[in-house]
Amino acid sequence: MSSTIDFTALKQRLRETWMAGDFGVIASYNIKLGEQFVSRINIGPGMKVLDVACGTGNTTMPAARAGAAVTGVDIAPNLLEQARSRASQEGLSVQFDEGDAETLPYPDASFDLVLSMFGAMFAPRPEVVAAELLRVCRPGGAIAMGNWTPAGFTGKLFKTTARHVPPPPGVPPPVLWGDEATVRQRFGSRVSKLTCTPQIAEFRYDAPPAGVVQLFRRYFGPTQTAFAKLDPAGQAALAADLESVWAQANEAKDGTTFVQNEYLEVHAVRS
Repeated sequence: MSSTIDFTALKQRLRETWMAGDFGVIASYNIKLGEQFVSRINIGPGMKVLDVACGTGNTTMPAARAGAAVTGVDIAPNLLEQARSRASQEGLSVQFDEGDAETLPYPDASFDLVLSMFGAMFAPRPEVVAAELLRVCRPGGAIAMGNWTPAGFTGKLFKTTARHVPPPPGVPPPVLWGDEATVRQRFGSRVSKLTCTPQIAEFRYDAPPAGVVQLFRRYFGPTQTAFAKLDPAGQAALAADLESVWAQANEAKDGTTFVQNEYLEVHAVRS
């Protein structure tokens, strides 16, 4: 089915989607999450690390602080500019490149560790992504991913949005990267060890659910793009449904929003 998809056009739309809004605002709420993720990986000085779909650098920065030689790659140049600025402010030496998770611009076996947190999971061809992550990782090296799960909160948000704005036909849902059986199938015999551990991301916002929807609508490219495809009535319906999902999951009682969001942490060793 994927053979009928114009992937060049799809990639351009994806790039524009992630460049829309200001993802740095959304990412700023998840800085600790990236630090926690990296702290569970054995990163030491001199290790060559690649952060795929690095965004504004939430996992890149802590890896660089650990003394690794880190490269970040992302499809959206405006996010890379923010990442470069963050690295510069911290005095960290990080290489940031514009590139695509499905065609990584690096030779085979270039890295000791390949990371991707809530990043490579959004590329449209997961089997190509898996092959690329493995290709640029040296034999015996590690791959670590953080991926939202189908049953978790982000999975529910994606499902809700998809009812109003259907995703491109023939492209697997990104949250399948958060399903252990699917991950095992995608990496197959090309990894010698694979562990998948459910983790919780805590989302805290100083606004009620309706305010959080507005925050994402303004700053998060995929949400902004989804709303832009709808007429005013459709936008109102999508906003109401998203507010309902946030409100049902909200554990805060003080007018703010606190949601526990499941993701799957994947650690693999390249064969």
